[in-house]
Amino acid sequence: MVQTVHLFLGAMSKTFYRIFNVKSLFVFISIFIFAVVKSCHDQVNSSINWNSDETFVIENGASLERILKQLSSKNVVKTSEQFLLGYALLTNFRGTFKAGEYDLSKIKTVTELFVLLRSGKVLERQITFIEGWTFEQWRNHLKDSPYIKQELGERKNSEVMAIIAGKPELMPEGFFFPDTYQFTRGDSDIRILKRAHKKMVDVLEKEWANRMIEGTLEDAYEALILASIIESETGFKGDRGKVSQVFVNRLRRNIRLQSDPTVIYGMGKTFDGNLTKKDLRKATPFNTYTNLGLPPTPIGMPSLASVRAALHPEEGEYLYFVAKGDGRTYFSKTLTEHNQAVEKYQRSGRPKSYQSTPQ
Repeated sequence: MVQTVHLFLGAMSKTFYRIFNVKSLFVFISIFIFAVVKSCHDQVNSSINWNSDETFVIENGASLERILKQLSSKNVVKTSEQFLLGYALLTNFRGTFKAGEYDLSKIKTVTELFVLLRSGKVLERQITFIEGWTFEQWRNHLKDSPYIKQELGERKNSEVMAIIAGKPELMPEGFFFPDTYQFTRGDSDIRILKRAHKKMVDVLEKEWANRMIEGTLEDAYEALILASIIESETGFKGDRGKVSQVFVNRLRRNIRLQSDPTVIYGMGKTFDGNLTKKDLRKATPFNTYTNLGLPPTPIGMPSLASVRAALHPEEGEYLYFVAKGDGRTYFSKTLTEHNQAVEKYQRSGRPKSYQSTPQ
């Protein structure tokens, strides 16, 4: 009997120890898994270190390892490259990292960082082309942007237009719409020019179809030329229709346009900022003091407002205008009145507050 009890107690003891060991092992494994999961959770939700005004760039064709090394070398993350690699591979079903330029200023954790780099929501930059700028100014502006891929190089304008419009014979002046264009790092100058050219062509086609003027302008290109002159003559919206009226009236009566900006454009780089009477007599195709009609090409890139003014001149009998010095224009119907205005606003001496465009 005693022996039986001992045997029973021994069996119970072994069973207890087995159960205890299994429970201990289970608890240990549970604690271990919890610790690993918490560690992973803490690492993927750890703060990134980005206090820079710079951006983070992933180059085309960059491998996952190279991207993670970038993050590590720039101290963007405190987590080890090995962990990041494992996490990236484990969550690869959510997508791969996309090439481009990223703004990390609003990103707080590694998880948010990975979501952004997989989203392809790259930083959008912008470039602005001012109304009235010439094509040369456009090219220089594009060249000065460090974020735009330079493909124009030293190409001739005819080569550029062959690429952009398929028309090497087309003069570029006037054919690009002045505006602010969004782009991403690595976009090419040619791509931006294609967008601007298409926009101007579309605007010109639409506005020409809705024109009010008849008979004076032969085609949309002449409207573009006139619009570029209007753009250069005034920056005040309220004067554009009247400036257009003056030029249209002169064209109809076969009177020279006598527009200073056309003379300046024709002089090119020889213009030193001071337009003289001698300059007004220089023979160039663009001198509207010596030549009748419109110049052969636009003299800059006109705004939508100037295109519309060219095609919708205000009705009236104005034939002359002169800058008043406050950014606005004085209009006259007779030469006598015009001469008086010139004496008042120009020859009597310009005040220190003189300005060519309104503020």
